Amino acid sequence: MSFEEEKKRAPAVYGEDDNYDDEAALEKAFEDSEVPTWRNQLTIRSMVTSLVLSFVFNVIVCKLNLSTGVIPSLNVAAGLLGYAMVKAWTVVVGRCGLLKRPFTRQENTVIQTCVVASSGIAFSSGTGSYLLGMSQITAAQAETGNDPMNIKKLSIGWMMAFLFTVSFVGLFSIVPLRKVMILRYKLTYPSGTATAYLINSFHTPKGAKLAKKQVWVLFKSFVCSFFWACFQWFFTASDGCGFNSFPTFGLAAFQKRFYFDFSATYVGVGMICPYMVNVSLLIGAIFSWGILWPSIQSKKGDWYSADLPASSLHGIQGYRVFLAIAMMLGDGLFHAVYMIIVSVKSFIQQSSDKNLLNDTADGQLTDYDEKRRNEYFLKDQIPNYVAISGYVVLAAISIGVIPQIFHQLKWYMVLVAYIIAPLLAFCNAYGCGLTDWSLASNYGKLAILVFSSWVGLEHGGVLAGLASCGVMMSIVSTASDLMQDFKTGYLTLSSPRSMFFSQVFGTAMGCVMSPLVFWFFYKAYRVGDPESSYPAPYAMMYRGIALLGVEGFDSLPKNCLKLVILFFISAIFVNLVTALLKKYETKYEVYRFIPSPMCMAIPFYLGGYFAIDMCVGSLILFVWSRQSKKGAREFGPAVASGLICGDSLWGIPAAIMALAGATPPMCMKFLSASANNAVDAYLAG
Repeated sequence: MSFEEEKKRAPAVYGEDDNYDDEAALEKAFEDSEVPTWRNQLTIRSMVTSLVLSFVFNVIVCKLNLSTGVIPSLNVAAGLLGYAMVKAWTVVVGRCGLLKRPFTRQENTVIQTCVVASSGIAFSSGTGSYLLGMSQITAAQAETGNDPMNIKKLSIGWMMAFLFTVSFVGLFSIVPLRKVMILRYKLTYPSGTATAYLINSFHTPKGAKLAKKQVWVLFKSFVCSFFWACFQWFFTASDGCGFNSFPTFGLAAFQKRFYFDFSATYVGVGMICPYMVNVSLLIGAIFSWGILWPSIQSKKGDWYSADLPASSLHGIQGYRVFLAIAMMLGDGLFHAVYMIIVSVKSFIQQSSDKNLLNDTADGQLTDYDEKRRNEYFLKDQIPNYVAISGYVVLAAISIGVIPQIFHQLKWYMVLVAYIIAPLLAFCNAYGCGLTDWSLASNYGKLAILVFSSWVGLEHGGVLAGLASCGVMMSIVSTASDLMQDFKTGYLTLSSPRSMFFSQVFGTAMGCVMSPLVFWFFYKAYRVGDPESSYPAPYAMMYRGIALLGVEGFDSLPKNCLKLVILFFISAIFVNLVTALLKKYETKYEVYRFIPSPMCMAIPFYLGGYFAIDMCVGSLILFVWSRQSKKGAREFGPAVASGLICGDSLWGIPAAIMALAGATPPMCMKFLSASANNAVDAYLAG
């Protein structure tokens, strides 16, 4: 699950309130600044900077995908690092008297767009979910569907071909609606809006001064995190060694996966994610590993065979996987239906608002900022015939290519997906503009169920469902991301054409980098193994959804169906109560303290160690906020980004050493007193 995708945190991350106070006078500050043409916004230095940062963020997202699947919003780090790199370059070149073009906010927006588009592909590419779910190592964890028709050997070649085939179609599906959503309906797109004000603030004197301090804080946090990860590596000579296996709360708790593993990455993630997200993760871990799984394990030999391996989906692992899937599907279904209802209701209301339509159509705009933004937004248009013909051509190519990669998915099935996808892309982009929620992964999960059941197990329904997930997720996700970028460009006077081309460039980088970075980890570590450092939990989750689609509920262990129904309904009920309280109860805002079912489901499979890390991050931010609310708001995201970047980037030299056969020199393990005495006696003998 990507929190960048599910619930973006614009106000908390970007200091939205402060920026909105100055909104009315914002463009006055840039009145004397020349706005470059769309071609001049796409500079060589912006493309080079985007290339470097895209690699960094692809490594980060890949590592998070393969470890727990929890990915925070990295927009702050992308905007800040993009600003720092180009600003440093222009200062150096300027002192040499060679600076020909100043660094503009439009160029900063292009960098931000490229980097976020590239890292977005790292998530939607499915290297940590549906693509990895096709592999032998994931299939081996389930007896059902472990046959050649439902397994595909991973390789860089076909993964890149698949991503290039499906990732660009969504960009053309939503382009014709950009003026309707941005100008006519004036949708907020909170993350896009907050990103724009972040970039705008960088290019004012006061904002530039603060940005320099933030960059320095990020750099210090990055260095500390990188060297801490390096130090930990020396003690990890084999599995179960090192600080990441430290039994913080005792050996009994450690066996139930409750411990602090000293991961700077997830401490940083916890500082970015909302408090309730982290608390929900911890509640889910305590409920599942502390209460539910011990209770089910006590039925061993009755509910499931005692002879089954730990990874079998017909044993305890089946309850862990399918109950988590039930909660995710319940949460996803509720939000999909809820978002469609909200979007349709808002669409009808705004369409009937004649004053809004007339004001926009007649150009009767009294606000200076709005006049200026509309002028530049309408200046460089992308013809609708280009968008429509682009969608048709790319969809036709996909219909021909995808069945060649996945023989189980027939051409007419891909055609059905591309007929349905524009409607879902519109719903997702419109709902994202209202609430900042992108439900791309939920549409992907529904596609798995539909297409896997359509094809059937004997004809390769598991692979067909997982491949259709990639088709649907890519279209729906890139469509909402592009509209967010159009909103950012609108507020920074960046040309729609430069936004579109930078999104295309970032998508292309992601299609190349994402498989390469994943392959690097895949060859260096035991990716997908539940007991490894990179268990890739969503690979098994997505394959489990496909197995449900092809087999129905007959594949579930004893009494698992009853629990699945209970957890599915519970997830819907909790979300319904939250929505009703949010709408009708305003005095105490009780809804803010109700845990998220989606978040609670993630530790069902992994345990509570990363939730504890994230809660430590929340605690650090909370204490910091009590001491200095302004300091925490301004520098908290920079510290968190540095922790994530440093720890994640250590994975590159560590993977290189692993591929070269180099191993850490020491193993730090923790044993019980009796086990230690047995070891001592054995060594003495």
